[in-house]
Amino acid sequence: MTQHDNAKVASLGYIGIGVKDIDAWKDFAQNVLGLQIAGEGPDGATLLRMDEYSRRFMLHPTGEDDIIFSGFEVPAIEEFEALEAKLNAAGVETTRATDEEKKARGVVDLFHCKDPDGLRTEIYYGPKVEFEKPFHSPRAISGFVTGDQGFGHMVLSTADMAAARNFYENLLGFLISDYINMEVAPEFRLDLVFLHCNPRHHTLALAPVPIPNRLLHFMVQLNNLDDVGSTLYIVREKGIGMGMDLGKHTNDHMVSFYMKSPSGFEIEYGWGARVIDDATWNVVHHTSGSIWGHTRPAG
Repeated sequence: MTQHDNAKVASLGYIGIGVKDIDAWKDFAQNVLGLQIAGEGPDGATLLRMDEYSRRFMLHPTGEDDIIFSGFEVPAIEEFEALEAKLNAAGVETTRATDEEKKARGVVDLFHCKDPDGLRTEIYYGPKVEFEKPFHSPRAISGFVTGDQGFGHMVLSTADMAAARNFYENLLGFLISDYINMEVAPEFRLDLVFLHCNPRHHTLALAPVPIPNRLLHFMVQLNNLDDVGSTLYIVREKGIGMGMDLGKHTNDHMVSFYMKSPSGFEIEYGWGARVIDDATWNVVHHTSGSIWGHTRPAG
């Protein structure tokens, strides 16, 4: 075993989203999700904050209406270099960022590669934090659960589950949280794997679904259940499409609902998820996604 074999990511720090309607996204991000617009990056991206980090979401007016890159944080240069060596040893080509790219992401250094489905995957350390500019939500909410758990989680589609799992588990160091194997329609089963890299129940879930978009949804977790309830009513009042109504998940026990973003993919807005202690956690599988609720609209 070499020194880099145990290298792994620590959290999902940011994602980039290519959007068609940047004005709709700015309104939605502020007045529905409660994120703070933090200006424009040097590459033209609209920066969104949810905590002391200078950016957690970067909106690029490039039209994909999908995720265009993900950014995984490691603690320091030692882990950064070890993970790069681990990927290279496995035959994954990596590229160090230019000074312009590092400035656009607000990090000390990063390298990027592609996951098996072609998503640009960035590994970085040294994010810019702004304690001198406290996060202020445009809405009266209590804030988001971040810290060592990262910004939240994302669910990605994959055309090759085995290759995707090898990349994220064996190379980036994710551990299995649990599985959900359920029938979502007659003669159609959905088999998902949920992965963690810190105490958050899952930072990433992989779904073998045949759709062109990679991002099925991302999740942000609120500090207070009232924030979820008040936002649910804003979504209804504004006539924003719903993905799933309020419910509680079987695996992470989060109470949440799913709304449609201006790009069409869903966003889970939740509270109360349990966390994982690897010393005591047992992997299980579920045949239902929810304990109660999470019904989808008719049609």
